Amino acid sequence: MHGRLKVKTSEEQAEAKRLEREQKLKLYQSATQAVFQKRQAGELDESVLELTSQILGANPDFATLWNCRREVLQQLETQKSPEELAALVKAELGFLESCLRVNPKSYGTWHHRCWLLGRLPEPNWARELELCARFLEVDERNFHCWDYRRFVATQAAVPPAEELAFTDSLITRNFSNYSSWHYRSCLLPQLHPQPDSGPQGRLPEDVLLKELELVQNAFFTDPNDQSAWFYHRWLLGRADPQDALRCLHVSRDEACLTVSFSRPLLVGSRTEILLLMVDDSPLIVEWRTPDGRNRPSHVWLCDLPAASLNDQLPQHTFRVIWTAGDVQKECVLLKGRQEGWCRDSTTDEQLFRCELSVEKSTVLQSELESCKELQELEPENKWCLLTIILLMRALDPLLYEKETLQYFQTLKAVDPMRAAYLDDLRSKFLLENSVLKMEYAEVRVLHLAHKDLTVLCHLEQLLLVTHLDLSHNRLRTLPPALAALRCLEVLQASDNAIESLDGVTNLPRLQELLLCNNRLQQPAALQPLASCPRLVLLNLQGNPLCQAMGILEHLAELLPSVSSILT
Repeated sequence: MHGRLKVKTSEEQAEAKRLEREQKLKLYQSATQAVFQKRQAGELDESVLELTSQILGANPDFATLWNCRREVLQQLETQKSPEELAALVKAELGFLESCLRVNPKSYGTWHHRCWLLGRLPEPNWARELELCARFLEVDERNFHCWDYRRFVATQAAVPPAEELAFTDSLITRNFSNYSSWHYRSCLLPQLHPQPDSGPQGRLPEDVLLKELELVQNAFFTDPNDQSAWFYHRWLLGRADPQDALRCLHVSRDEACLTVSFSRPLLVGSRTEILLLMVDDSPLIVEWRTPDGRNRPSHVWLCDLPAASLNDQLPQHTFRVIWTAGDVQKECVLLKGRQEGWCRDSTTDEQLFRCELSVEKSTVLQSELESCKELQELEPENKWCLLTIILLMRALDPLLYEKETLQYFQTLKAVDPMRAAYLDDLRSKFLLENSVLKMEYAEVRVLHLAHKDLTVLCHLEQLLLVTHLDLSHNRLRTLPPALAALRCLEVLQASDNAIESLDGVTNLPRLQELLLCNNRLQQPAALQPLASCPRLVLLNLQGNPLCQAMGILEHLAELLPSVSSILT
């Protein structure tokens, strides 16, 4: 046994570690107590810096101690000479860097560094950029460091072109760098601003084409990495739509004017003011949303006084001016007519996608073919499948409608965890296509039956629709936005899974509502229908509530103006 080293047992090792931890804890607690005592006594001197260094060096996330250090440094600024302060700051920067090596994602450490450099007359920003580069080389996804780099670049007025080149170097080194792609999406609009395109405006065509080529190289190199696919989706995104009054409608029967906009707005705020002119004279009115809620809405309406609807005159001219958007629209109500309207003759480019040049269409068509080839090699790559769908939408949504639906089926099979999201996205695209077809046909009837819809969207585009067929879908509710359909007379929504009718409110012209074979459980769910004054036919056959005793009497009491209720 002589000459052999004694090896500690696992119990001895555990006990030694416990004693070591206890010793460290005692030192930690005593140092913390000493700092708080000195702070309470107002003794903000260099000894506090030394004590906090011992603690923060091991645990940089003790935010209160960073506050103590700032208090001490502010105190020493009034006591030290410039040379002494320079040495103190240099030491503080070195200490901060050592803390970052302990925890590169310490909120308190990065914040303290920002604070310290903000107090220097001539910070060395080049050194800080180099510091960021070093830490991002270790962890390219350190968003704390990315935030700090953006702070430094702003303070140092680093040109966006230089920062873009920095993202180039990181992306070239590793395509799977979401932070670099995201930073790129922030820099490019700054580097290539486009007038009248909004904060999310599109890029110049030559820049966009180069970016599409870059990102295509990335996702063909690693098809399963999501970073490049997300950036590609951003590139396909459209610019903010121009502010516009989409439609203006006047009803003599309801003595009401309704207007729809290209984006939701809150009328009455300081920036969103609507002016109404009737026969070139201003008219003061109270604007409200169709559902009565005071919140941003695409659709706003107001009541009209009887004098503005005098049928003895040959016509009345109504003009709405949107001051914030600097746009206006005018419509005429002729003598003997019950309604008048004016709406944009919109195209799919104006409504739901960007207008494409020949060059960009060629590039996107080429990308579509390339993605299809990649999908053949990677049949279960969800990012590739989704991008194919988005490219088809960008090129021609109606031309590719059937093929798009087939790709949705494949995508749901590949990614069943997101089936609900994909169903909603598919429903959105189908409804957009239906709106486009209705616009081209210039009709006021919209058939959406048997489309497997799970959600309704873009209802503000249906302001003039009189007949809407939603039957044989998978809708669970009729949303509040349905109240925008001020001209709706017949609503067919049978054979769905509807449990709520909260959206069927304040529809002044609704006469027939068909709700057969849904999931309406309680008569109280029908309460919103009481706000539809012209409703005369309500078909509830096949709903669970029809099984209740005395249901007809209950419904007659709840909806006395509805003359025909079928259960």
